[in-house]
Amino acid sequence: MNAVNVVLTASDVTVDGFCSSRCGAHGSSKATQIKGKNYKFAYIWVGNSETQCPGQCAWPFHQPIYGPQSPPLVAPNNDVGLDGMVTNLASLLAGTATNPFGNGYYQGPASAPLEAASACPGVYGNGAYPGYAGDLLVDPTTGASYNAHGDNGRKYLLPALYDPATSSCSTLV
Repeated sequence: MNAVNVVLTASDVTVDGFCSSRCGAHGSSKATQIKGKNYKFAYIWVGNSETQCPGQCAWPFHQPIYGPQSPPLVAPNNDVGLDGMVTNLASLLAGTATNPFGNGYYQGPASAPLEAASACPGVYGNGAYPGYAGDLLVDPTTGASYNAHGDNGRKYLLPALYDPATSSCSTLV
């Protein structure tokens, strides 16, 4: 009720369907009756991409499994698996916020919706194209690429979101 449940799996946990064109998922529960009222809740699952499918789920911090083979970016928090999870979690949070129960905002068929972030795959900065994440900020000390600042000096790489007003992917940088 009024919450999003999030499950993050460790690098040694195998989840059925991981790597099969997804690095996590979001969905919702069936209506549950509590004190005579029906409630549903949204959930997100994100897999750790450090040991499973890093070329798919931790790109651009890991060499891609297909496409242009440019050098990977330096992860902003020096942890390819965790930084990949943050990027995937951000994408799934955007989808959950705009389409929590499968009847909100999305493009295409309901069976394979393109949501706020999934409509902009691999886009993190202006000028992005397949194999290139875009023009990003770079930490002068570590060489890490990022586009968002967090608490305590943390840096993150967050995906672009589709902007229906401009019919384009909107990036932070």
